[in-house]
This record gives sequence, structure tokens and C-alpha cells, in this order.
Amino acid sequence: MTNRSLLVYNGFKSMSEVVSVNRDNKRRPYEKGYYQDHPSQEVFTCKVCGHTVVPEGAGSGHRNHCPNCLFSLHVDEEPGDRASDCGGVMEPIAVWVRNNGEWAIIHRCKRCGKLSSNRVLADDNPVKLMSIALKPLANPPFPIERIRALTEWVNEDRSQHEGEEPSVGSGQSE
Repeated sequence: MTNRSLLVYNGFKSMSEVVSVNRDNKRRPYEKGYYQDHPSQEVFTCKVCGHTVVPEGAGSGHRNHCPNCLFSLHVDEEPGDRASDCGGVMEPIAVWVRNNGEWAIIHRCKRCGKLSSNRVLADDNPVKLMSIALKPLANPPFPIERIRALTEWVNEDRSQHEGEEPSVGSGQSE
């Protein structure tokens, strides 16, 4: 007996039906919104780098990206709701600093383009974080030679006005 005949025997019409059932069961093991109020205790393998990701060491019960490569999967529309049907890989494209000083990663879905922000966790790869943070400085949107020209221009302007009193209305207080 082949695997195909076993699938028909068990009530499935096609392999895609089995994959669909398994995907639904794996992606939605609890009712909608369960992860909004409950910590995730799941161990998973990163789809990008193959790293085994465990919840311990994150410093949060809401692990949502690989601590090694910082990639994520597009499974949520709102944090923890598991309502997205996209399932695309979410690439870490930037970091930003929240008002309280906490860093967060901006992810962009490679399939649909959705952007999301996820807090940096305790065990995230610091080299990857710094690499993402420094990317704009390494690739500025203008020729790097302009910085030298602007610096020389500012220094020339200062030396021309050295020793002068600031003019009234210049915005500088007396």
C-alpha cells in the first residue's frame, strides 16, 4: 500500500488537503488572540537560518523573531493575534529607539510588504543589531565627498566671522 492510498483511506482527497490541515493546526493551536494574553512556550526552528529558538533567555514571554538572524514570520495582524494568512518571511530592515530608551526592530514582510515593530529581546544577536543600525551610515543617500565640502564651507564661514558681534535678530541671545 502506498502513502497515497493511505491518505485516501484516511479520508483525505489530496496531499494539499493534508498540508492545509497540518498548517492550520500548527499555526492556530489555540483560539484567536490567545498569544496576546499568554506567553509563548514554543520551541521552533528559524525558517531563514535554521537556528533552534527557545523561549528561555528572551527576557519576555512573547518571542516573535529569531535571536540569531533577527528574521520573523508574518503571522500576526496585531501583536499576538495570529490572524495573518500571509505567512511571509519578515526581514529586519531597521532599528529605532522608543521613548523609554528601549530598542525595537522594524520588520518588513518580503511577501506583502507589511511593516511591524518588535522589541529587542535580551538574547538577540548584538552584532546583527549594530549592523542594521549602522546600515544608513554606511550607505548615505548622497556622495560621501559632500561631507568634506560642507565641513570646509562651515569652517570658512566661521573664520570669516571670527570676533564679530552677533547681529540683532540672528537668533542668538546677548
